[in-house]
Amino acid sequence: MIPLVDLQAAHAEVAEEVDAGFKRVLATTGFIGGGEVAAFEREFADFSGAAHCVGVANGTDAVELALRAAGVGPGDEVVVPANTFVGTVEPVARIGARVVMADMDPDTYLVDVDKMLAAVGPKTKAVVPVHLYGQLADAPRLRAELAGSGVAVVEDAAQCQGALRHGRGAGADGIAATSFYPGKNLGAYGDAGAVITPDQDQAIFVRTLGAHGGLQKYIHEIVGMNSRLDALQAVVLRAKLARLGAWNTLRRAAADRYHELLADLDVVRPVTLEGNEHVWHLYVVRIPGGPERRDAVLARLHESGVGAGIHYPYPLHLTPAFADPKYPAGSFPHAEKAAGEILSLPLYPQITVDQQEKTVAALATALEG
Repeated sequence: MIPLVDLQAAHAEVAEEVDAGFKRVLATTGFIGGGEVAAFEREFADFSGAAHCVGVANGTDAVELALRAAGVGPGDEVVVPANTFVGTVEPVARIGARVVMADMDPDTYLVDVDKMLAAVGPKTKAVVPVHLYGQLADAPRLRAELAGSGVAVVEDAAQCQGALRHGRGAGADGIAATSFYPGKNLGAYGDAGAVITPDQDQAIFVRTLGAHGGLQKYIHEIVGMNSRLDALQAVVLRAKLARLGAWNTLRRAAADRYHELLADLDVVRPVTLEGNEHVWHLYVVRIPGGPERRDAVLARLHESGVGAGIHYPYPLHLTPAFADPKYPAGSFPHAEKAAGEILSLPLYPQITVDQQEKTVAALATALEG
């Protein structure tokens, strides 16, 4: 079996360091907050080029906290890509704001900035560019176009730890939310997330809101929520963060190898937006011919022991939870077409040349039917 993601291989590299860190935390019983969390927040802020990092319970909470810090409230509108994970939009609904969608660029799968800007209306309070599959959407252009409008740019950076656009990372120039779900480039051993921002006031607000609305025990300044990074997860994240730069380099090498191995197959290889430094959270190809052919190829890959996947099989407007009469089928043609053709191939820092060659050989056979 060639897994889509090999978490065991990653753990083997950090096991001794994590074990020692767990023993430190257990010895002090400092499970919530404390030195490990504070150290990780400093280290991840430095890694990201951001001034401030606030650890939270998970990536979905991170999006909600970032939106609230940007001023989004009930009755506002938030523009999101139609092709993203549901965790991008659940926070909008939880706040009581309305989800507005925009189509994607068909080459990069990133949000089409022109369409996102066109979706901005008088009730829009924020737009959420999603940094999908390991590369950054054009958040700098969005910030420039929306400057002075009162519309915030809140970046969903759950899949891009270490990625750069023109040398700048998510959260360096505007507020961003990220996830440390186990399968991410920087993954915890459970749920975890963070908000990163250059703005100290936003960081304080996020920390306050996520700690039951107060920074002092039993002093609740605002109605808050419980969303904090715990110390055991911080131990894991610190150990992995120390290796993340090297791991991302290995991901890039594996992606380059896939580019070469796939050159003669009937697939569409992924495209990197000019100015981006990709970190290849996922290596996503397209299988021409529509969902029936793609699903058949996926089934054959699984039969041959290749753990391929689909990210994601349905655009948001075609899911029951976020169906909207305003967005019938056909509303976002690029997102809808891609959802029926995309296929994620196994990719992780420890993947071997042999595993990649076997994956591509299995894909070639699967394509032949």
